[in-house]
Amino acid sequence: MRKGNIGVTTENIFPIIKKFLYSDHEIFLRELVSNAVDASQKLKTLDSIGEFKGELGDLTVQVKLDKENKTITISDHGIGLTSEEVDKYINQIAFSGANDFLEKYKDDANAIIGHFGLGFYSAFMVAKQVDIISKSHLEGAKAVKWSCDGSPEYTLEETEKAERGTDIVLHIDDESIEFLEEERLSGLLHKYCSFLPIPVAFGFKKEWKDGKQVVTTELNIINDTAPLWTRTPSELKDEDYIAFYKKLYPMSDDPLFWIHLNVDYPFNLTGILYFPKVKTNIDLSKNKIQLYCNQVYVTDSVEGIVPDFLTLLHGVIDSPDIPLNVSRSYLQSDSNVKKISSYITKKVSDRLQSIFKNDRQGFEEKWNDIKLFINYGMLTQEDFFDRAKNYALFNDTDNKFYTYEEYQTLVKENQTDKDGTLVYLYATNKEEQYSFIEAAQNKGYNVLVMDGQLDVALINQLEQKFEKTRFTRVDADVVDNLIVKDDQLKDTLEPSKSEILTTTFKSQLPKLNKLEFSVMTQAMGNNNSPVIITQSEYMRRMKEMASIQTGMNFYGEMPDMFNVVLNSDHELIKQVLADSEKATAAEISPIEKELNEVDARNQVLELEMKDKKEEEIDTVLKDESKEISEKRAQLKAQKDTVFATYASKNKIVRQLIDLALLQNNMLKGQALNDFVKRSIELI
Repeated sequence: MRKGNIGVTTENIFPIIKKFLYSDHEIFLRELVSNAVDASQKLKTLDSIGEFKGELGDLTVQVKLDKENKTITISDHGIGLTSEEVDKYINQIAFSGANDFLEKYKDDANAIIGHFGLGFYSAFMVAKQVDIISKSHLEGAKAVKWSCDGSPEYTLEETEKAERGTDIVLHIDDESIEFLEEERLSGLLHKYCSFLPIPVAFGFKKEWKDGKQVVTTELNIINDTAPLWTRTPSELKDEDYIAFYKKLYPMSDDPLFWIHLNVDYPFNLTGILYFPKVKTNIDLSKNKIQLYCNQVYVTDSVEGIVPDFLTLLHGVIDSPDIPLNVSRSYLQSDSNVKKISSYITKKVSDRLQSIFKNDRQGFEEKWNDIKLFINYGMLTQEDFFDRAKNYALFNDTDNKFYTYEEYQTLVKENQTDKDGTLVYLYATNKEEQYSFIEAAQNKGYNVLVMDGQLDVALINQLEQKFEKTRFTRVDADVVDNLIVKDDQLKDTLEPSKSEILTTTFKSQLPKLNKLEFSVMTQAMGNNNSPVIITQSEYMRRMKEMASIQTGMNFYGEMPDMFNVVLNSDHELIKQVLADSEKATAAEISPIEKELNEVDARNQVLELEMKDKKEEEIDTVLKDESKEISEKRAQLKAQKDTVFATYASKNKIVRQLIDLALLQNNMLKGQALNDFVKRSIELI
């Protein structure tokens, strides 16, 4: 037996491993199984070039759990180690300047582990003692046993071992007994080792016999040694890709389509990316791409390797050229990563372009499922926008699809306003905005459906990208104002009559939390609705953006503002006006007379104060002016009360308001019940 110290003069190496890698302590199993697979592959390589003359035999790596003795053993039948190789690869951690390096990075275990390649030493995160029992493949080699208890001291001695290969025996410490549970160990093996290129067995298969589960003599192989991404696309069928997807994501719907990645220059990269059926919440769909390094699972946090918008995809990427430290666990900044990211973006875009070109109908059928990916990409990545604008689609309320260029050609003639701006009309809900859509279509306009999660943000981007273009929701204004073709005639209603109507209707509008109405009259033709409720495009869009973009909370807190437009051409509005004038004339007349007197005196006062500075105006004038303003406000309030009293008894006014509210899905609860009762009475 030989005793010695591992070639690091400080005793800090093991505490650093345990302390700083604790959150990742489960990687010990991946590291040790991967090492066993590497040893087996090296033997296969030696055999293939004629440097190993023996029988390869069964190269299956076995993971054995002994709960009673609190050990986990990882065994392989690979190249094995001689005494000299144990000394070189296990004992001599240090190299020139190692101690200086260790001191410099003592607070950064990631750097230490990555720099020294200490995959094997991750065993000490969970074990109080580690034994290596190994026999080299070299002819005449003697078996050796190495033991270490987590201090720099070790023992190395000859031992008995019948077959070549290596057994790593972990004596699990009391803090890590969770790893002595079969279910926990099985879960980790499936997570990290499902696609290793050498068979990995964990215990033996079980089967039901005579009503109970019994252990068979057949090894329980947990991995697929030739996963789909390592195979040639030409030998695979659609069913193969779908079956593999189901293996990765058992509870998912079938994917829409997939992209098989295979490149060997200027870097090595293989993989399969799937477009899943999209859910509405972006964040819940992220982190479904698994990153592998030579079939060893690394992580499912692929930000930096895959562009942000493609983290919505599912699938697998495998590359030995993605730089990793902490023994395959953490990405470093590297130009290769950027190249890989650009390559993946290009491949995805090329695939989408190909589907669009070769099967446009199929592309259109999938559009509503894939547009979230494409919109997200166009919003976040300039180079992707430049590619995607050729196959990104608009769809209209008749469910017809157009490229951006096709749609511009379609609507340019009829939807350009008097200032030469092309107006894209859109709806966010075909059912709720039906009447507005119908009114626009009756004028020969086309209406797009923009009901996606990111459509409001995309609209803002397209307005910047497209020349002299604006998007307007179809219910943002009355139809005649959506696309102004020439200088429109003003409402022909006299101001006094317009005031009667607006005051009458405003008094009966509901008082709703965080919602404000302004009322106006406009001549819209007797075939249009008597009352229409619209919402400002600008304010509504700002509020929608506030819900998806930080820093816009100010808009989110503002009330919703709606315009109630009274059609002065409609017979019902004319009737309300005539009835109101007649019913209120006796009360309004003396108020109007007094208002006229107040206004006349106010004009005299304004002339006297005109062109004078504040300090030059006589106090008596100021006081009288204030009294006049207060008097006018009182008289105006009296008028409003008269019209409101009349309106409260006029069922037509209330009915017209409720019809407009109902049309905008704003009539609910008791108000809806009252509307139904009133409708029955009126009938």
